[in-house]
Amino acid sequence: MDLNQIIHGCKNYNPNAQKRLFEIYSKTLFHLSLKYCRSFADAQDNTQDSFITIYHKIHQFRGKGSFEGWMKRIVINHAIDRYRAEIKTVTEDVPAVWLTEEPEIEDPETFPMEALIRMIQELPDQYRLVFSLYEMEHYSHAEIGSLLQISEGTSRSNLSRAKQLLKSKIEQFSLHHKNHGT
Repeated sequence: MDLNQIIHGCKNYNPNAQKRLFEIYSKTLFHLSLKYCRSFADAQDNTQDSFITIYHKIHQFRGKGSFEGWMKRIVINHAIDRYRAEIKTVTEDVPAVWLTEEPEIEDPETFPMEALIRMIQELPDQYRLVFSLYEMEHYSHAEIGSLLQISEGTSRSNLSRAKQLLKSKIEQFSLHHKNHGT
């Protein structure tokens, strides 16, 4: 069964096609969720909720553009909606403090990806979302502002703060492993 047949089957509510779609894309969409969610469990929930939406809205996919890209947008939007539902405070505009140095990773080839994902997950919600949208999905600050209902300046400030926190975490991680020989 090729992708077009799977999509057609899903549009006709075929459980075998839905299962096959899940088998093909669940890992990819889960890893995307990990970048936006606070924890492994939140990422699992986000992925599951996203698949439910994908199954219900698949008839809206018209074959223009990438199907995987269409699904990724649903995953990201679900993560943002979860964030919006949880947010209780209003973020004020703060002048951006630009990060002048990128974190130094002695050997980027051997830096554990799991550690980096965990560090991103540990960021405060708004910093994590802005960082992921800007650095990983290449959204502009205007687009991020619109999605998160914040100003462009707040988006820039949150990105700067996220980078500062990540730089600190990476340096602590590297120092710890250098000192302990692990």
